[in-house]
Amino acid sequence: MTTMSTTAPAPAAAADELATMRVDHRSGNRFDISIRDHVVTVDQPVGAGGDDIGPTPTELFVAGLGSCVAFYARRYLRRHRLDESGLSVDVSYRMGSKPARVAEVDVRINLPADFPPARREALLAVASHCTVHNSIATAPEITVGL
Repeated sequence: MTTMSTTAPAPAAAADELATMRVDHRSGNRFDISIRDHVVTVDQPVGAGGDDIGPTPTELFVAGLGSCVAFYARRYLRRHRLDESGLSVDVSYRMGSKPARVAEVDVRINLPADFPPARREALLAVASHCTVHNSIATAPEITVGL
């Protein structure tokens, strides 16, 4: 579930600017994540003790990567005045254990039918260096505190 307010959204954080989000417990395994003027609900599948009213945090993580790759691919198409219709991204992932984590992600960009083959390598280079991918490849400093 995503909701939007009627006020103008704050811009996303720029480099070196601290961006904040808030995660509030609602009930059971349900949490609402407030991101700028948006609220995204996460939950767990029924079989894992949730009500399945939203994606899991892990699914959002993988979806963030897939949507970032899609954004960069679309931006490449637009910058080079190429057809954007039919652009999509399929993402699959496999979980690992010890520690629990996403162990494998496969991201496949589906290009418009008339995409020039000579531009494939350049688009792939751009899309594979999206912000989320860069953040995984060069791990951010993470602190968890009370």
